[in-house]
Amino acid sequence: MAGLLDKRKFYIDGAWVDPVRANDLEVIDPSAEEAVAVISLGDQADTDRAVAAAKAAFASWSRSEPSERLAHVEKILEIYNRRAADMAWAISHEMGAPQDMSLDDQVAAGTWHITNFINAFKDFDFIRPLGDHAPTSMVAWEPVGVVGLITPWNWPMNQVTLKVIPAILAGDTCVLKPSEIAPLSSMLFAEIVDEAGLPKGVFNLVNGDGPGVGTQLSTHRDVDMISFTGSTRAGIAITKAAADTLKKVVLELGGKGANIVFADADDKAVVRGARHCFYNSGQSCNAPTRMLVERSVYDHAVETAAKVANETQVATAHQPGRHIGPVVSKQQWERIQDLIQKGIDEGARLVAGGPGLPEGVNRGYFVRPTVFADVSNDMTIAQQEIFGPVLSIIPFETEEEAIAIANDTPYGLTNYVQSQDGARRNRLARQLRSGMVEMNGQSRGAGSAFGGVKMSGRAREGGVMGLEEFMDSKAISGWAAD
Repeated sequence: MAGLLDKRKFYIDGAWVDPVRANDLEVIDPSAEEAVAVISLGDQADTDRAVAAAKAAFASWSRSEPSERLAHVEKILEIYNRRAADMAWAISHEMGAPQDMSLDDQVAAGTWHITNFINAFKDFDFIRPLGDHAPTSMVAWEPVGVVGLITPWNWPMNQVTLKVIPAILAGDTCVLKPSEIAPLSSMLFAEIVDEAGLPKGVFNLVNGDGPGVGTQLSTHRDVDMISFTGSTRAGIAITKAAADTLKKVVLELGGKGANIVFADADDKAVVRGARHCFYNSGQSCNAPTRMLVERSVYDHAVETAAKVANETQVATAHQPGRHIGPVVSKQQWERIQDLIQKGIDEGARLVAGGPGLPEGVNRGYFVRPTVFADVSNDMTIAQQEIFGPVLSIIPFETEEEAIAIANDTPYGLTNYVQSQDGARRNRLARQLRSGMVEMNGQSRGAGSAFGGVKMSGRAREGGVMGLEEFMDSKAISGWAAD
């Protein structure tokens, strides 16, 4: 990995190039609070170079055969899997995912998405009949153009593969700006793309921050689409910045998922929900951070969740094991501490965890797995996305009350239902205002789209819908029969 650590370059037009003006930034290992690498942040000239390369490559790439694009992606998958250990190392050191989790979950998420896109693409019809009623009317799916891809730090390869792979399969060309906090995995991904032999200019990478390269891509007249994953605040800023050029903007933003636990839920429901909340140190937009529990089983649920929190080990990302690592940065750690204190100040009952570092830890951005009981949904900890291992438990009396509490949030990404009553689950699945509903611990199927509603954005990433996201549809009439 030494070569990766020494890079202060960008990947533009099929080559690693120096920035126009070096503006260096340290990448901090959150387990050790020490610099693990130094990168350069791009400026307008770097963004312009990358966009120009993508624009020049679009004419030929957009007309390439689908089979050619598929072959490139299959090669990317082969190399990606071969370099899985390197990728896991990068993710652990840049954002703090524990060693085993980094390989088995973070890196594996990329494999999962690339594989699902390959399968979906093989059956994708770029030209489809409108219907039997209009035999000469067709719907054609065509590439959008040059797309700017802005990805977050919490699931680096999950988000990079959900954007880069469908973009290049669709026939788009792209400029990736990964999070400046966790850029190493994306730089390694650029090495993988380079080895796979993708034509020059189809994929480009420029490191930078949101106000810099992020804004430059969002306002650039030669960028036809922005696909962004990150905070709702940044998503709003990107939408405003992109308005003058009327580009397509696709946003996957925050969440404040409700996990509704009924009295007839299976005996592992609360344990499963608490562990899911603490997973990835709570740094997942679809984390079930509000646990709504039916009153008759509320006290037992609080006791169980507190036990899970107290048994959840916190340790460095550099060692194997089933523990959670640090949160990504000092800024994030301080924000989580402030929100934990806010929960205490507003009257929630702290039953596990709390402010400060875990016992025995004196360095690193580690957060104590924390559980609040007797939370009301108007409290700050119930309304704001904390992005740390903090669970809020809220009682409810009736199904109608549970639905009302779950929907009483500006977000709408993922909600969860735990019940043995199938009819009830189906009712709630339709009444909960979110882009996804998962029930009784069943995850989404392969190729299912990921995305939300309301202030969670309205992206649909993954599978066929994820491919269509990076295309425009065209209505054609008078199509000649073969």
